[in-house]
Amino acid sequence: MRVIAGQFRGRNLVSVKGSNIRPAADRVKETIFNILQNRLSLEGALVLDLFAGTGSLGLETISRGAAHAVFVDATETSLRLLRANIGRLRCESLCSVIDLDAMRFIETTDKRFDLIFADPPYAFESTTTIPEIIFRRNLLEKKGILIIEHSKSTEIPESPRYQTDVRKQFGRTVVSFFSER
Repeated sequence: MRVIAGQFRGRNLVSVKGSNIRPAADRVKETIFNILQNRLSLEGALVLDLFAGTGSLGLETISRGAAHAVFVDATETSLRLLRANIGRLRCESLCSVIDLDAMRFIETTDKRFDLIFADPPYAFESTTTIPEIIFRRNLLEKKGILIIEHSKSTEIPESPRYQTDVRKQFGRTVVSFFSER
């Protein structure tokens, strides 16, 4: 697993084989950022990486010019790997690590973000509620984007609050982009 582009391009990130952590595959990550480049400037962006795991997605945004990334995870292994990867890239001043359940964070934060990633475990039962909470709580800036990586068996319902802009499938993985209606 590596950083694809930007100032940290080609730098390797640490992960754990055989754990419940499922970092975004390079092919998936590359597709996400190719789609993003035509929709949102990362330069100076404030990014939220929910269920951060290794921090691969949020760190990619830092490499590409984001001003700050907030990483939220509640598992000890993820937090250890995340901190190691931030240290490896020496970008501590651009990152905040929050040890908290991701759903609790989006229900309680008052911050607004330009870009939100959510990469919950495939078996996570509340994945379908993430967009509704984020858009109901107004956690995205105008023209902000929510990206959820989920199982192809997870159907995220439409809503008067948000629309699905892009849905890309990679085997059993789906990446869905959402924006405000």
